[in-house]
Amino acid sequence: MLSAHELRTTFNNLAELYDEVRPTYPAELVADVLVLSGIPAGGRILEIGCGTGQATLPFARRGYAMLCLELGANLARLAREQVKPFPAVEIQNIAFEDWTLPARAFDLVICAEAFHWISPAVRWRKTAAALKTGASLALFWNDHLGGGADFSQAIDQVYRELAPQLLGMKNKPRDELENDTVAEMAASGLFAPAILKRYPWRIKYTADQFEKLISTYSPIASLPVQLRQELLTRIRAVIEKFGGAIESEYVSRLYFARVGHCSFS
Repeated sequence: MLSAHELRTTFNNLAELYDEVRPTYPAELVADVLVLSGIPAGGRILEIGCGTGQATLPFARRGYAMLCLELGANLARLAREQVKPFPAVEIQNIAFEDWTLPARAFDLVICAEAFHWISPAVRWRKTAAALKTGASLALFWNDHLGGGADFSQAIDQVYRELAPQLLGMKNKPRDELENDTVAEMAASGLFAPAILKRYPWRIKYTADQFEKLISTYSPIASLPVQLRQELLTRIRAVIEKFGGAIESEYVSRLYFARVGHCSFS
């Protein structure tokens, strides 16, 4: 089993597929970030782990100056293509941990689907130090809840037979994840109490689309090739039994907080 440090690099080898199939974020979430932060028209945004730019574009289209960090070279290349129409947006191919910090330079830090990959020893302190006093941090994730109890049980049975280790890597219950994130932010002592908002939504996947989607999940992407292909074939067969398509439930979760004074060394 790969370590978390190794798993976070798996997306770079799947950059085009990741960009094609990973869902974006609700417009309401983006609007709430802007309202809650009160970022001025000329404000600067730091994005940590921009991937291919899926969360970047909604902010870039509003004219903000952005510095976006991405450790995967292939992901960063695609992100640069996406933001070509926005000269105020810069993509740097570098890990957040290795990035040279300009103290208190940003009005807002955003991070979509990536904050959990950053070393706990660095993520809160360095993020806080990048923000101007009283500026804001917005973390958000898309939580894939699945396609109903019967479908989830059928998929779990495939995992149990072919890759039981994946069952142990499934996310904690949503309430636990939310409580852990809020508690960790509070324990850092660097942020005001967090605001948590949830945005439920649904999407319908064909068997082909669902297979592509889960191919980008790091635990599956890191499996040996033959086992991964067998697993995906079995999962496709499950979807065919459910009529060839499945309606998946998601909830997007936003954690928002303001920062106090902080230094980083």
